[in-house]
Amino acid sequence: MGQIIDGKMMAQGIRDEVAKGVKELQRKMGITPKLSVVLVGGDAGSQVYVRNKEKACAEVGITSETIRLDASIKEKDLIGVVNKLNEDSKVHGILVQLPLPKGLSELNVLNNIDPKKDVDGLHPVNMGKLLKGEGPYFLPCTPQGVMEMLLSTGVEIKGKNAVVVGRSNIVGKPMAIMLLEKHATVTICHSRTNDLPAECRRGDILVAAVGRPKMIKGNWIKPGAIVIDVGMNRLDTGLVGDVDFEEAKEVASYITPVPKGVGPMTIAMLLKNTLTAAGRA
Repeated sequence: MGQIIDGKMMAQGIRDEVAKGVKELQRKMGITPKLSVVLVGGDAGSQVYVRNKEKACAEVGITSETIRLDASIKEKDLIGVVNKLNEDSKVHGILVQLPLPKGLSELNVLNNIDPKKDVDGLHPVNMGKLLKGEGPYFLPCTPQGVMEMLLSTGVEIKGKNAVVVGRSNIVGKPMAIMLLEKHATVTICHSRTNDLPAECRRGDILVAAVGRPKMIKGNWIKPGAIVIDVGMNRLDTGLVGDVDFEEAKEVASYITPVPKGVGPMTIAMLLKNTLTAAGRA
C-alpha cells in the first residue's frame, strides 16, 4: 500500500515558517504583507477558495482583502482595478481568482498584473523566466507545492520518467517545466493522447491535473510510482480527485489524498510568495 503524502501537515509546517517570517518583517521593517484578491462573479468553487485564502492569511498575520466585482464588469474596468492595486505600495501580492466569467479575457487581465506582485506566478514574465530557467519572481503555486511534496519523499527525480496528465497554463505546463528542471524525462498527456492508460503506466512519477473525477484507475499506474493528484472534483458524495484513490493506493509507492493533499500546499505557497513579495518591496 502506498505511503500517504500528507499535504495538510506539510502545509502547516510552511504556514508556521511564514508566520515567523511575517513577525520578523514587522519587527525589522515595520511592514505587514498584504494580499489583494480580485473575485469576479459568484462562482461557488471560487467563493470557497477565496474564503480559504482569507482564513489562511489571517492565521499567519498577512493582511488580506477581497475585492468582489459583479460578473457584468467590463474588461477595461477590471484591468483598471488591477492597475490601482499595482500602484498601491501597501499591496504586495495580487491574485485574480480564476476562472473569470465569460466575456473576460484571463490572458489580458493577468498580463496587467505587475510581475513583482504576481504571487500566483501566472504573468507571462514569470512564466517566461520559468521556461528559460532564469528564476522567475514567483513560481505558480500549485506546481510549486507539488514539487515540495515530491521532494519530501526523498526519491531522486533525476532520470525518472514523469507523466503529467493535463496541459493547463496553471498546472500542467509549468509542472512539466519544473520537472524538467530537476532532470526528469517528461511526457505531457491530454484528452487527445492515444492510449492514455499506457502513457500513464510509463510514469515513475504521475501528476494528474485533468479535472475528471476518478479518471485514472489503479491499472493505469506503474507499480511503485509516485502519484500526485491535483484534481479537485465536487460530487454528491464529497470531494474526489482525478485518480481513483482506493485503487491507486494499492499500486503506488507514494500518493496524495483528496482532500488534504495538494490543495493545502497551494495555499501555503501563496502565503510564502506573498511574504517574499513584501520582503522584496
